[in-house]
Amino acid sequence: MSTVSTARNRLLALCIGLTCGAALAAPSVPGLNLKPWAEQTPGVTGLGFVPAGTGADRLLASEREGLLLVDEQGRQLARFKGSFNGLDSRAAGGQLLVASLDNQRQQALLVSLDPASRTWGQPLYLPTRDYPVNGLCLYRDEASNLFLFLVGEEGKGEQWLVGHGAQLSAEPQRVRGLPLPPEAKFCQVDDAAQQLLVNEQNVGWWAYPAHAEADTARQPVALRAPFGDIRKSAGAMARVPGGVLGLDPKAAQLHLYQQQEKGWVAQATLPLAGLKEPENIALRASDKGLQVLLRDDEDGRLYQGQLNWQATPVALPPVLPTVQAAAQSEPVGRQGDAADDPAIWVHPQQPSLSRVLGTNKKQGLLAYDLQGKLLQELAVGRLNNVDVRPNFQLGERRVDLAVASNRDRNSLSLFAIDRASGELSEAGEVPTPLKEIYGICLFQPASGEIYAIANDKDGTFVQYRLSAPGGTAQGELVRRFKVASQPEGCVADDQRQRLFLGEEDVGVWAVDARPEQPATLHSVIKVGGLLQADVEGLALYQSNARDYLVISSQGNDSYLVLDAEPPFASHGAFRVSLNARAGIDGASETDGLEVTSANLGGPWSQGLLVVQDGRKRMPEQTQNFKFVPWAEVTQALKLP
Repeated sequence: MSTVSTARNRLLALCIGLTCGAALAAPSVPGLNLKPWAEQTPGVTGLGFVPAGTGADRLLASEREGLLLVDEQGRQLARFKGSFNGLDSRAAGGQLLVASLDNQRQQALLVSLDPASRTWGQPLYLPTRDYPVNGLCLYRDEASNLFLFLVGEEGKGEQWLVGHGAQLSAEPQRVRGLPLPPEAKFCQVDDAAQQLLVNEQNVGWWAYPAHAEADTARQPVALRAPFGDIRKSAGAMARVPGGVLGLDPKAAQLHLYQQQEKGWVAQATLPLAGLKEPENIALRASDKGLQVLLRDDEDGRLYQGQLNWQATPVALPPVLPTVQAAAQSEPVGRQGDAADDPAIWVHPQQPSLSRVLGTNKKQGLLAYDLQGKLLQELAVGRLNNVDVRPNFQLGERRVDLAVASNRDRNSLSLFAIDRASGELSEAGEVPTPLKEIYGICLFQPASGEIYAIANDKDGTFVQYRLSAPGGTAQGELVRRFKVASQPEGCVADDQRQRLFLGEEDVGVWAVDARPEQPATLHSVIKVGGLLQADVEGLALYQSNARDYLVISSQGNDSYLVLDAEPPFASHGAFRVSLNARAGIDGASETDGLEVTSANLGGPWSQGLLVVQDGRKRMPEQTQNFKFVPWAEVTQALKLP
């Protein structure tokens, strides 16, 4: 095919308005002309369409006229008085939620609009920020939480929780700060792809994960020449299904990009003939294609057109069901990657007095009540993983036992738990030959003795029979075996004498937990699909009805539930999302977890799941542990 034919076909696919015929007649000079639209509205700073399903009207933000609902001809239908800059909107039931910046108060706000009655509601204002806010955009996540991103000067950005479902919050809650480009002014969010798009005027457009629990990594969508195809500047954007339409205001061009699995691909550059300095853009899908609105900052005129382009559907990650934490622990007392692995001690007489133990791998062992209040802090060193078993003979005393892997001394740290009060005390140390001790779990067969099974980063496992004659902790090495790469999480099924262990980049294995048996590996599940490396914490939910293996799939911030017996059938995965009502953020980048089926009362009557939270937000603090009612997991995954 000739170069001229290729250019002609591309132009045909991207034709806008009724002027394409002229452009096709002269393919050597491709152009794009938009029709002027509507009467002159002074001071327009933002454009938008009402979302699909709520009508054909449009939205305008004006620093002189306020927030306006107008019809297709630009006639004013409803007005919210004030001076505003920029806007974004989301449907909320039969209502529309509109976000903008109030110039007079210098605050971001949200206000509801009833498109049917054409009436505005009462505004919800975010607190005044300590930096100038340049732009904003809305985002609704898979759990129907509504967020507002603020784009500020000097690279400052924030994410705020502002509503749930169709309701605005009584008070907005700051979720997190995020570093943005210093020249950012515009942003847009693709809710389905959970992507935040932000401009950097003299560099290009960037994509960030939008989810409240996401890391702040970014990926370039397109860059300015000579590193990309943006001629002069990266300005406002509009979301295209499967892509983005970006505006180069200084070159008066539109750039169309298609999202693909590993990046973004340029589809076309569309010249905006007749426009001097296009500033704002809005887009909405319709039966006829994609409707486009543009504003020229040179004379303030508004234009409209039609973009006839069909995006290739982009494969999106599966939408997983979500659960919410009903409580959370106090943040740990060290910065950075500190909290790691929890264990649950069940009080033998009063389950409501049970405790959650947690390791701080920069400090020691922590003990919390079931509301997350810190009760004890044992600063014994860098403890990584911890596990608990009842009925250990410590000299003349009968205690419950907690054992943790101590990375300072490559040893096992033992702790006695008073069976009446739940008080913890140090109970000795067992040295190991491991060079980099990592994970640990306990095994207690019907005969009652307790074994500690610890692993090294090089894949080595060692199994010790624990005892404490005369009150001094001892460990007898009874077995040693190895996996090919780095493990960490493990859990023992005492009833079936089976040990589950996680090889972080490979999957989960099952071996016989008895020390006299060979450690033959049997695959339970491999990394791929719902299970994404790293494989981290493992725990067993065991009841009279059914036993489940719970796995921390750290690579996609989720938790996988399998039958704990062969063939280890999967029941799916879930995520822990934020609890807007309780003001508890979600959980992500989880290392260790633990679960019990014991009735601990209150929300824990069907059991308790505890997960480490690697990114503590709302507010941003040091890491902690989230307490999730098992009843929520049962409901989310429809467990039998």
